[in-house]
Amino acid sequence: MELVFRARRAITADGEGPFDIGVDGSRVTAVEPYGTLTADRVVEPGTDEVLLPGLVDTHVHVNDPGRAEWEGFDTATRAAAAGGITTIVDMPLNSLPPTVDVPSLEVKRKTAAGRVYVDVGFWGGAIPGNGADLRPLHDAGVFGFKCFLLHSGVDEFPPLDSAELEADLRILRDFGGLMIVHAEDADTIEQAPAPHGVRYGTFLASRPREAENVAIARVIELARRTGARAHILHLSSSDALPMIARARAEGVALTAETCPHYLTFTAEEIAEGATQFKCCPPIREADNRDLLWRGLAEGTIDCVVSDHSPCTAELKRGDFDVAWGGIASLQVGLPAVWTQARERGFALSDVVLWMAGRPADLAGMRRKGRIAVGADADFCVFAPEEKFVVDVADLRHRNPVSAYHGRPLSGVVRSTWLRGREVTGEPRGELLVRGSV
Repeated sequence: MELVFRARRAITADGEGPFDIGVDGSRVTAVEPYGTLTADRVVEPGTDEVLLPGLVDTHVHVNDPGRAEWEGFDTATRAAAAGGITTIVDMPLNSLPPTVDVPSLEVKRKTAAGRVYVDVGFWGGAIPGNGADLRPLHDAGVFGFKCFLLHSGVDEFPPLDSAELEADLRILRDFGGLMIVHAEDADTIEQAPAPHGVRYGTFLASRPREAENVAIARVIELARRTGARAHILHLSSSDALPMIARARAEGVALTAETCPHYLTFTAEEIAEGATQFKCCPPIREADNRDLLWRGLAEGTIDCVVSDHSPCTAELKRGDFDVAWGGIASLQVGLPAVWTQARERGFALSDVVLWMAGRPADLAGMRRKGRIAVGADADFCVFAPEEKFVVDVADLRHRNPVSAYHGRPLSGVVRSTWLRGREVTGEPRGELLVRGSV
């Protein structure tokens, strides 16, 4: 074999333990007991390190082209690699143009080509009036379609009303497409008090749990009625967990994700003026966070992805009513989730399932998110016991803004490997097409 990872501790599709992982070319060709394989090159992770599959993050806003000053493909994918992520799927906004037809997809691919340090796929967008573009985008290789049920924050990506969502779900059902939904109800938010000033509580009150609950109920009903697949993005309201669980038990094709910030932070700890914590839907109370963790344990929440939504430092300034809503977290998602998970008695293999295997399954990527024969040789060498304090100066995304700055975390990514080669200074990532991985 060309390469063997001789790991005293590895998390593979066969379980956790000491394994030899054989690699030829870009694929895993053998998973055997520790010490049994020979190769031209042997890499032995340290005694304090665990070999994980490369993580898969299916919720990343790269914003390039058009708003590359917020983030770009080079900086986003460098940050991803530094965080043990070997595959991302880029959202159809906030780039200009948004990815809502095949020509805009081609613009995005041309922008990314030759500049990515990890593998990159793309979501398409579902907006009013582009129903005829959904099948061509699917055929061109997007992994599914994102929609909003309220204003997205950018005018060029308007929301769908209920009739439009139902119509698009019917279109997607006919070719097995997936609709991923930012589920907050516009009417509920319009009736809530407007955010103002520096107190986080005023912002939290402006995005109540009920807004998510109403919107998720609507998505469930329309997915049930049409038979289409739907996915709830960035779940923050634990109130919605019972209805999601019931719908799935009834056979509705529904999945859900949450994000590291909802599993890490609590509303009670956010200081006045700390707009780096502003995101939509918002970070909620400690009891809500605990129930989200229960939802993960019970399998109601399928996966944990970043919703990396960065911007310039200037756009994060001001009161909670005007600051941009989004948290940059690509590089620190793994240690953030591991820090909280270990305190709650979860194993590292649980974190790998939530952040690698299940996101890959969501996107239909058979060769990603697992260490198994035939999978891409994507690895993360992780030191779970090493502690560090997050410093924005050490983060590789474009702008030095992060809610995690100053946060002590456990777990350090020592190296990241993409298709059998360590990610270093050369952008060797590929642009992925649905069905090719």
